[in-house]
Amino acid sequence: MVWPFSRFSSKPVDEKSPKISPKLQQPEGCEIATVAAGCFWGVEHVFRHKYEGKGLYDCRVGYSGGAKESPSYLKVCTGLTGHAEALQISFDPKQISYPELIELFFKMHNPTTLNRQGSDKGTQYRSAIFTHNDTQQKEAEAVKNKMEETFYKNPIVTEIEPISSFFDATENHQKYLNKNVNGYTCPTHFIRTLPEKHVA
Repeated sequence: MVWPFSRFSSKPVDEKSPKISPKLQQPEGCEIATVAAGCFWGVEHVFRHKYEGKGLYDCRVGYSGGAKESPSYLKVCTGLTGHAEALQISFDPKQISYPELIELFFKMHNPTTLNRQGSDKGTQYRSAIFTHNDTQQKEAEAVKNKMEETFYKNPIVTEIEPISSFFDATENHQKYLNKNVNGYTCPTHFIRTLPEKHVA
């Protein structure tokens, strides 16, 4: 299933646009996941902390879901390019399943706030899953439904759509919180362990 147009523009998506970062390490047998959950370096930090050395091969932060080619950080921050700040992950499916990654995605940010994480507001901070095949699409939708039924009180607003492109952010944004230990971290980026459904 492929969407030929971006939701933010009537301009057709260029079929030659890269869907996987050329700098992402892709060992044989790996699978790729792409998600957006607000400020991308915080998302990267959580996934690396949880899975590095446990089936996660590599991560790259960048931009996905828009119509403009090769967007810059400053342009994406205007909210006018249609891109979301995103994280692309290569992983070993023998150690981590795609549904497991997606369940962590739903627990490590607030998927019930539209175009917002904490004080970060705008479509570039939206919650989204960019799928790489039909199986991922079905599995992501199943996990979303499960989390909505069992975990969150409010409806989940996460978009799930086939990936149209992925553009790397600059190198200073990669592993940003490793390089800047006192750098900004979004307060919504932590792993939730208690279902909101059970909180009075």
